[in-house]
Parts: sequence; C-alpha cells; structure tokens
Amino acid sequence: MTYVVTEACIRCKYMDCVEVCPVDCFYEGENMLVINPSECIDCGVCEPECPAEAILPDTEPGLEKMLEVNTKYSAEWPNVTTNAGQTPDDADEHKGEEGKFEKYFSPEPGKGD
Repeated sequence: MTYVVTEACIRCKYMDCVEVCPVDCFYEGENMLVINPSECIDCGVCEPECPAEAILPDTEPGLEKMLEVNTKYSAEWPNVTTNAGQTPDDADEHKGEEGKFEKYFSPEPGKGD
C-alpha cells in the first residue's frame, strides 16, 4: 500500500502534509503535490494533516488514475520538504470543488525546496 494525492489537492496545495512526512516523498507541481509511491513508507501521518482531505490510501477504489499521476510526476517534479509559504492565497476557495483535474491540472513543476 502507498498513499496517493488526489485531485482535491489541485489549487489548494496546503502543504501541511509535507511538514510531517518522515521520508520526504512529496513532489511539487505548479498547483498540486504528489507522492512518490516507491518512497512512501505507508506510515499515514500525512493523511490526517491535509485540510482538503486530498490524501488517501491506494486501496481506496477509483484511485488508479491518480496513482498514475503521482507516479509519473513524482519522477519529474522537484522534491519539497517544507511548507515555505507556498500555499495559494485562494486555496480555501477551491477546497471541495468538483472536477478540478479537468479544469486546472498543470503538468508544470513547482519550485521545490
């Protein structure tokens, strides 16, 4: 099992999860985070830290697409280990919004550390 960042993270990117990850397996895109499933140790400390409830175990049904997104982009985007004030100002406005992947997903990398 591994944990997966879902589309609920898009345009929220709160980054509370990054601060608690003991193995630094988060990678930053322009408007979301992903987890490298090969690096994740399945400890689960990140899941309750996410205000957008965007982190789920890969055993949840329907996460195949997002597991692929996490795998692909964790190999391309920079690693991020601290929340250095990178949460978007309008994050709360997008929390809980439906269809965010189709509307807003960006394959562009974030800044990382």
